[in-house]
Formats: sequence, structure tokens, C-alpha cells
Amino acid sequence: MIRETLIAALQSAIGPEYVLHRPEELMLYEYDGSALDQAMPDVVVLPGSTAEVAAAVRVAANMGVPVVARGAGTGLAGGTVPDQGGMVISLARLNRVLTIDPDSRTAVVQPGVVNLDLSLAAAPYGLHFAPDPSSQRSSTIGGNAGSNAGGPHCLKYGVTTNHILAATLVLADGGVVRLGSSATDAPGYDLLGVVVGSEGTLGVITELTVRLTRNAEDVRTFLAVFDDLEAAGACVSAIIAEGIIPAALEMMSGEGIAAVEASVHAGYPPDARAVLLIEIDGLREDLADEAKRIAAICTASGASDLRAATDAAQRARLWAGRKGALAACGRIAPHYHIVDGVVPRSRLPEVLRYSEEVAARYGMKVVNIFHAGDGNLHPLLLFDLRVPGTRERAIAAGEEILKACVAAGGTISGEHGIGIEKRDYMPWLFSAQDLGVFADLRAVFDPAGVMNPGKLLPRVIG
Repeated sequence: MIRETLIAALQSAIGPEYVLHRPEELMLYEYDGSALDQAMPDVVVLPGSTAEVAAAVRVAANMGVPVVARGAGTGLAGGTVPDQGGMVISLARLNRVLTIDPDSRTAVVQPGVVNLDLSLAAAPYGLHFAPDPSSQRSSTIGGNAGSNAGGPHCLKYGVTTNHILAATLVLADGGVVRLGSSATDAPGYDLLGVVVGSEGTLGVITELTVRLTRNAEDVRTFLAVFDDLEAAGACVSAIIAEGIIPAALEMMSGEGIAAVEASVHAGYPPDARAVLLIEIDGLREDLADEAKRIAAICTASGASDLRAATDAAQRARLWAGRKGALAACGRIAPHYHIVDGVVPRSRLPEVLRYSEEVAARYGMKVVNIFHAGDGNLHPLLLFDLRVPGTRERAIAAGEEILKACVAAGGTISGEHGIGIEKRDYMPWLFSAQDLGVFADLRAVFDPAGVMNPGKLLPRVIG
């Protein structure tokens, strides 16, 4: 009866055509990009404006129904899985770039705008949106803000929070507030910084003002090939220690290299133990010297080959290999669990080796595809969910790898967020008192605890 009342109220608020409630409609919203956690919502709404989002949230608030905001569903930590049922708010219809101001290098966008589409819209002005998750062809700006997503070029340019200036937020009671400012050093508490990365637990973002970045005058892209995994990891530290901050410094190891080459034909040597994708950008006259220094470091670190992209087409192929790596690994196994941990760069070689040992112990294959420059590891544990017990073994293996990341002085997420997957790992990093403060802050925004409940914070604190 409560569900029928909820559906009727939502249909009245935003229109019957934008309220999904049949089982075959709801099935599309019971999982995210990882598919390890699944749960069916009671209803899904597709509002077309901030006012309609607020109206839907008010209906849910009056009935005490959980509210889960969802973008493109590409998340990898279960952050948009409605594990307590309730209402999923799909922001797919809020997908417009509202304004681009090339003089101030800003844009105002709705949360359903696809990441890459914003850069394409800004391209005529010589600008782009710098945070570029590997899912940028499908993930949305709102989802990127929710998990504070990173990406290959965030090594030099910073993660999503560094590029969000302001946001419109619908609160748990349906109220609407504006956080942040386009002005520099605006006074007041940095509530925008609190909301970015909060995974929908504090409200629903319906509009964002973002910073755009000027396109570099010149770009150079290299592929360094290694026969030894630890040598590749050491090369990453050597480049940064030399004082060079590449625009991107990515690494791939194991069978994934051959899978990517078979899928994308990017020019990766399929028999390599590891490859580094290195990109530098900036003023043309500066890059020649920097390229020579990188070549010398790679050679000294044991690279067996260093290939430079000779034109834009070759550079695009190299990046197509990196961006398409997860999909390409479907040639190895039908399912994966991607671990998102961070370690100091100097500890990369040992943790990479350990991830392979863990995978072997659990009877799985692992491919490391990750943002090496900032130590953001992504061991990809490959398996077949149709084999009984495989899901549990994958989760256990991922937990061991994350514990190793923390023991090495790192943390449990670089960009995917905490969601369901890692909520109970938070006490590894924070005391009960710390987590209690987090919970208190959450309650200020959401006293009833209906905004994406069961995510980000552990189920039991203390």
C-alpha cells in the first residue's frame, strides 16, 4: 500500500510518464558498473528540472522513503545501488550545457551532462573540462562530482573537486540551496567542498558551475615498454623525483596489454610485462627538453623500448587502448572486480607484486590498469560470476589488496568512492570519534537519514 501511495504521489508531482515502477523497468536500476552489489528500487523517477527534483524529494521525505540519486550508473563501488529500496532519482533528463563563458573559463551544466560532451562543447573556445575518468564517454558530471572522480590527466590538473566552483543542491526535505561561488575566495564555510565526494548522502546536485581549462599549445605522448613489472613501477617514481609532472602517467601490466591490443589495435606490444603511457603538455619550446629527460629516465629504469606518437591519430590510438582497457579485459573473463586503492609512488612495485600474489592465491587472474603517477592502483580481478563462490572470493581478494595499500601508507579509494563496497573499511583509516563527526555532519544535511542511506559510512560506528 505504501508503494502504491508513493507511486501515485510521484506521478502527480512530475507526470506519470516519468515515474517507472514496473519490474522490467526497475531492473535497469538495481546495479552499477561493478554489478557485484544488486538491489531493486521501489520506484524510479526522471525529473526534468530542479523544481521537479525538489518535488520528488519532498514526496519521499513525507513518507520516509530512501532517496538515491543516479547519473549514468557507471560507478564501481555500489554508490547508486538502492540496497534499502526506496526511490531512485535518475538525472538523465538534466543533460544540458546551459552556458559556456570563454572569458571566465567557466561553464554551467546540469548533472546529467556526459563528461566528454562538456569538453566537446568547450572545444570551439580552445577549452576543455580537465577531469577525465576512463568512463568519460558515458559517466556524467554529476556522478563525477558525487564520487570526486579522478582520471589520467588529474595528475597535473587535479581531481573533480578542483574544477567545481558552485552547485545547486536539493536537500533531504526538498529545500534548494546554492553552494560555492564563481568568485575567488568567497567567504563562509566550504560546504561545496563537503558535498563534492559525498556520494549523494547530503543531497541531490541539480546544477554545477565548473572551471574549464585552456587547451595546451602542444602535447607529446609516449609508450614505454618494460619486461619487468617492478622496473616499470620504479620508473614512475623516478620521473616524478626528477621534478617532471606529466599531464598523465598511466600503467598497464599482465595479460591486459595483449587483450587491449587485440581489441583496440592501439600499438601496444602484446608480450610486454608492463607499459607506461606518458603524456606531457605545455609550451612547444619547453616540451623538447622534457621529452629528452623522460627518455633518459625510461632508459635508465630498464625500458626495452620507448615509442613516441608521431601525430594526433597515433596519440588517439594509444589513448583508445587505455580508455578501452576495462572492456577489452572481457576477452579474458566475463566479469571483474576493480580495486581502487592508493599507495605512495615509492611503494608501487611491492604492492603490484602483492596484488598478483593475492590473485593467484584466490585462483583469479589480475590485470593492473591504473593512474601510476598519483599512486592510484586499479588491480582488475577477473573471474566468472557463474562459478559458485567466485563473487565472495573476489571481494575477499580485493579486501586483502586494500589492506596492503593502507599498510603501505595509502588509502582505500582514489576516485571510485566508498559506496557499499568499502563502507565497512572506513575504520581502517578513521577512529570511532572521527566517524562520529562524519555522521553528525551528515545529520545536519539529512536529519531523517533518507539520502542514500547505508553508503559511505560503516553500518556500525564505534
